Amino acid sequence: MADFTHFNEEGRASMVDVGGKDVTVREAVAVGRVLVNEECFEMIKTGGHKKGDVLGTAQIAGIMGAKKTPDIIPMCHPILINGADIKFELDEEALAVMIEARVKCSGVTGVEMEALTAVSVAALTVYDMCKAVQKDMVIDDIHLVSKSGGKSGDFIWRKGK
Repeated sequence: MADFTHFNEEGRASMVDVGGKDVTVREAVAVGRVLVNEECFEMIKTGGHKKGDVLGTAQIAGIMGAKKTPDIIPMCHPILINGADIKFELDEEALAVMIEARVKCSGVTGVEMEALTAVSVAALTVYDMCKAVQKDMVIDDIHLVSKSGGKSGDFIWRKGK
């Protein structure tokens, strides 16, 4: 099992030195969802929410979240993001807003945290915009789906493994 990388010899938090790593194209995809009730789902679906376009606002917030990741996750390196995109799918059967974030860079460290942060911020924005209609929404199943590039190679999430 690999050791944790964000601790120094004394066991204190430390930012990993990535200076000697090769620049490669790196991409990460993360997903999550917001579970809502029927009334809230209809408002999101039809755009009938008094605060405005819930998914449009959440999309912009998610992209901003990816860009601000090193400001809120202490050991994340500031990186130049080549691109970030947020996609939503409305799952009527589950009454869920499905969120996918894809982040890409050319750099010496990956963008997994940026993708995960983008999904989290988008989900929190959906909650924030809808909380007047429903307070018991659930944000769940946020996880990394895939990542590519870098020394550790590719990763694809497999449920149950």
